Amino acid sequence: MAAFEETMVKYPSKLDPNVVLKVYEGHFATVHSHITKYIDFSTIKARRSEAMAAANILGDKYVNTTIVDTILCMEGTEVIGAYLADKLTRNGIMSMNAHKTIYVVSPEIGTGNQIVFRDNNEFMIRGKNVLLLVASASTGGTIFQSAECIEYYGGNIVGISAIFSATPKVGKHEVNSIFTDKDVPGYGSYKMKECPQCQNKKKLDAIVNAFGYSKI
Repeated sequence: MAAFEETMVKYPSKLDPNVVLKVYEGHFATVHSHITKYIDFSTIKARRSEAMAAANILGDKYVNTTIVDTILCMEGTEVIGAYLADKLTRNGIMSMNAHKTIYVVSPEIGTGNQIVFRDNNEFMIRGKNVLLLVASASTGGTIFQSAECIEYYGGNIVGISAIFSATPKVGKHEVNSIFTDKDVPGYGSYKMKECPQCQNKKKLDAIVNAFGYSKI
């Protein structure tokens, strides 16, 4: 077991204690930054009870206020997305789709980390009111890329939701999140050249993303 794996601390949500962040302390590299805490979303995304509880929290932001046709799920959030669609539908959320239900869809990630929709799936985005769902918004890089994809395919972004967000807003869009960096004491995100741990010659513990970590 790596040293950082022994530092795991659990942080239950103040809105629902059934939704729990598992946080590790160390020196970690993401695609966009270096961070002091790695957040493990695996059980929130995969365990039925946690995914449903997370969806209920996120859905409260949109009930009776937002027209949602499609939920675009990034970073393995499809289970939460399905429960979120169910919550919004049960609470009378409006959809412009002919069948009055909500699409739950994930894109294909192509060469060079390009977000792609094949011709037979484009209709779920084009002309639709799209709610973007991500696991984590640390620097906003994934949200920016996803937003560009939605706009490229002709969709209209009506909301952005995340399990964890270190930024309250990305571009013109507010980020609706269950946890923020204020819920995780000592959380820090830095550009590689500005990372204090790099400056102190501390080696990286792992390469991380919203799916997991790979120890170095």
